[in-house]
Amino acid sequence: MAVRATVNRFPMDQDAQESSGIPWGLTVTPFATRDEDGKPPAYGSNGHLLPRCENCYAYFNTYCELEQWAWSCALCGTLNGLHTEAIARYSLPESCPEMMSSFVDLELPVEGAEDEMTQARPVYVAAVDLSSSEEFLELTKSALEAALEALPSGSLFGLATFSHKIGLYDVQGPIPIVKNVFVPPDAEGTLPVELDDVMPLLQFLAPVDTFKDRITAALDTLRPTTSWERTSGAGQGIDGVLMGGRGFGVAMEALFKYLGSEYGNTFALARVFAFISGPPDYGAGQLDTRRYGEQYASKGEDADRALLPEQTPFYKELAAVAVQSGVCVDLFAITNEYTDLASLKFLSIESGGSLFLYASTDDSTLPQDMYRMLSRPYAFGCVLRLRTSSEFKIGHSYGHFFPDPQYENVQHIICCDSYATYAYDFDFTSAVGFSRYASEQPVVQIAFQYTVVVPSEELASSGVGSTSRGKHFLKRRIRIRTLQFGAARNVNELYDSVDPEAVLSVLVHKVILESLDQGVREGRMLLHDWLVILTAQYNDAYKIVQYKNGSAASAQVDVVFSQCPQLQPIPRLVFALLRNPLLLFHEEGVHPDYRIYLQCLFSALEASSLHRAVYPVLSSYSTPDKQAYPRHSLSRAALIASSSPIFFLDAFTTLIVFYSSTADPSLPFPPPQDCLLRSTINKLKQERSITPKLIFIRGGQEDASAFENYLIEEQDVDGSGFTSVMGFLSFLEDVTQSVLEYMK
Repeated sequence: MAVRATVNRFPMDQDAQESSGIPWGLTVTPFATRDEDGKPPAYGSNGHLLPRCENCYAYFNTYCELEQWAWSCALCGTLNGLHTEAIARYSLPESCPEMMSSFVDLELPVEGAEDEMTQARPVYVAAVDLSSSEEFLELTKSALEAALEALPSGSLFGLATFSHKIGLYDVQGPIPIVKNVFVPPDAEGTLPVELDDVMPLLQFLAPVDTFKDRITAALDTLRPTTSWERTSGAGQGIDGVLMGGRGFGVAMEALFKYLGSEYGNTFALARVFAFISGPPDYGAGQLDTRRYGEQYASKGEDADRALLPEQTPFYKELAAVAVQSGVCVDLFAITNEYTDLASLKFLSIESGGSLFLYASTDDSTLPQDMYRMLSRPYAFGCVLRLRTSSEFKIGHSYGHFFPDPQYENVQHIICCDSYATYAYDFDFTSAVGFSRYASEQPVVQIAFQYTVVVPSEELASSGVGSTSRGKHFLKRRIRIRTLQFGAARNVNELYDSVDPEAVLSVLVHKVILESLDQGVREGRMLLHDWLVILTAQYNDAYKIVQYKNGSAASAQVDVVFSQCPQLQPIPRLVFALLRNPLLLFHEEGVHPDYRIYLQCLFSALEASSLHRAVYPVLSSYSTPDKQAYPRHSLSRAALIASSSPIFFLDAFTTLIVFYSSTADPSLPFPPPQDCLLRSTINKLKQERSITPKLIFIRGGQEDASAFENYLIEEQDVDGSGFTSVMGFLSFLEDVTQSVLEYMK
């Protein structure tokens, strides 16, 4: 469990928080195997015996004062009695993880008999769009073949298709058989027959270990629905336009109900991989994609605002059905046409799944992403709860979860991997804040309860459980992290403790929410105004600006935070975020689906990955085996000044190796496999949550625009779309003028 706070010393009180201009909060990556310093938790058992505070329900931890018969809660100060078992347990502190570490991971007893526990088999279902092209299906087949290699032993797999009909494959016989049920064309229609009546679920779900070859053979039979089939099956639309017959909404709803019938019996979590090649345009859940296009010019609507909210509650309501059915949905959109991901995204983000967008089948990383996603460990049925000491509280929580309907500040996460990150910001509960002289310091406790599926072979090797092959056991665990923070005595201390990457994470969440609510223009204004206020507060705190004749002198405004190294990266991060497609205007050519994809990606990334995605890391090499400089600014001036022949740019989703036009021709291109640069690239690719594209460019001989587009510091940021040779500098001048206006 990695935790990054925006400030490592908390503001003393509300006045200090407001006058600093820094957002106060933290990010949490709960299923990360280690903390932010690389340390693992202390492991143990009997998590259900861990004492809890009678007042605030916080868990006992190393910051609590322990007496012979009682303990004082580090969060609220309540004195709690100890049970006889706990007294005996804490008489031998070296045997108790919670006495040894403030970061523990403890086993919990699983409810139900052991027989029921062994029924928990991992279930995976592919739902493939047949209202598509041959190229789409070839890519999907490659992805599913990669998935079959990555699935754990004992998994069950089902193959379904959708168009104007839903197809269920039985692969357990000598040849694959598909049974179809037609989707009613009207938007209110439901299937005439339940999928369970078309094919019993356990006939549909085939053990991968036994039937992998037959599943592969079934994949080879997938063909796009022909135009004749679509004409006869889907018919004409309202305006006589031929409909594609993509009954995605009905197919998803039917699959969730189908799988839900066995939730808790056959499986504890099912994952549905939904492959879609365009917008749902048939049956219930169909989307009107005419809202994207020229009509805004005539209607005078703000496209940046109109295309961000969902156009129907259908998919948000369907996500709730998925959650109730124990189903996690991973959505793979492989299309360059408008698909309205603003409506579809809820299926993945609320069920703990991922949303992927590929504009083309030619250079898609879908098979690699599929393999990578299924190869890493994940937890499910998760409950995340953050508690604070009594002086402050949670203001907002951000991330891909659904809130508990009954308990405040409790989040449910259907599926959570080691990269999934969530964010919180804080408010004071009163004007008093943290007492300057109190011995108690601000405390945050994060509890993460989760389940993992453990194959019986793994249990047997550790000397636990049955050795029957193919059986899987559920293990329920609770991971608890308690952190104590200092309180900054003044604003200088506060600024010196800033973590700029964590600040960026919280800012991105706030800006995305503002964009969804008020439009992209408002999101940009929020970000710009925040930087202006922060700069003004900093200049005021350090008494930098001198007033002459009652007004501040612009030459004296410090917009680069020269006296505070921790704040120095922030102007560049804000500038880069304003240049990012996430916040570019519709008329600047940003596809609305791509913007939604970035919102979903950025709001789940941990802080250092998000930093790379917003402001890429540019390093230089004198040879493929020798790094020259670890970090340059993203400007042509930096390239010229460095005189290095090789540059490596890490933009999180893209990795670019660029050889300058003046590079010695004897330098090997591309870099050889056994060099330092290649090993750096390979290490980064292994650590990534998604597969980055790797591009090699030879300057002067090949089109370098893919690389040059990342040199954003010489590009204009005011949204006019015209390139300016003074991009970042003119941005700083604009901030200076705004600061002077603010300080009047």
